[in-house]
Amino acid sequence: MNLKRRDVLIGGGFGAIALTVAQSAQAIVDWLRLPMFLLPALPAVGLEPALMSEPDLPDLILRFAITADAGSGDYYQYQVARAMTRYYQQHPFPLVLLAGDNIYTNGEIWKLGRVFERPYQGLLESKVRFQACLGNHDIRTHNGEGQLRYAPFNMPGRYYTFKQSSVQFFVLDTNGNADWVSQLSWLEQELSQSTALWKLVYGHHPLYSCGRYGNNPNLIQKLAPLFARYGVQLYINGHEHNYQRSQPLQGTTYLTCGNGGARLYPVERRDWVAMADSRHGFSVVEVYGDRLQIQAIDTQGQVFDQCLIKGV
Repeated sequence: MNLKRRDVLIGGGFGAIALTVAQSAQAIVDWLRLPMFLLPALPAVGLEPALMSEPDLPDLILRFAITADAGSGDYYQYQVARAMTRYYQQHPFPLVLLAGDNIYTNGEIWKLGRVFERPYQGLLESKVRFQACLGNHDIRTHNGEGQLRYAPFNMPGRYYTFKQSSVQFFVLDTNGNADWVSQLSWLEQELSQSTALWKLVYGHHPLYSCGRYGNNPNLIQKLAPLFARYGVQLYINGHEHNYQRSQPLQGTTYLTCGNGGARLYPVERRDWVAMADSRHGFSVVEVYGDRLQIQAIDTQGQVFDQCLIKGV
């Protein structure tokens, strides 16, 4: 097997051998549907000294990356992490949104080295901040309390808000056992008081989906009217193990970024879908004064979807 240079870690032959073995083992595990802990440990993903950053457009306000359903700890997650780290070195960003299912299969904290600290080592050492939310797999162990206490996930609560430049992010707990009465009251209050130019909401579960799970009428009823009323431009989620981007629906674009490492799910074309693809990768959003620019990037560093969301 011929591995391209961008597919291996700095460290020469050992890195190439390790990844070749890992990919072969991954194929066997996938075929037999075995648990991921049977896979060999992968080396940490570090920075590549030869890569240089490229100049940004002068009106760029903020750039951030998105990954979800990434906590598989397997070959695919490390391939995505490697592509994200390479992208960071050429186009630096200070923030990654981690949209749930951060630790497969049951949110076991002891796996953090394998599913978070090693794949994102280069980003973490560069002081890139991760902002996580809880997915359905994360709450299987102690309802996700361990992840809430894990400082690098930067979760002050099960739902919370934070600001970065001209963007206000609203982070939700979309799990079935969430305290929806309190959370919806909080969300409406925060949205109504927000003066941010860009309002972005993310949680683990999709409202609209052309994949395995389909649309979620319950979440649509709870959240879509609030998004329309208060001008939420973008909702980001995982759960579907693929990439999806909707047409604007009542002013909100729905972006599924569940292609961060877990086994992929197929997608179908629907009339409200602008783009859908079942391939591993990550997404990047660039924020400007008058627009958001979204790019979906695969493990080879190729952009396979992009769009603009214009400000009002």
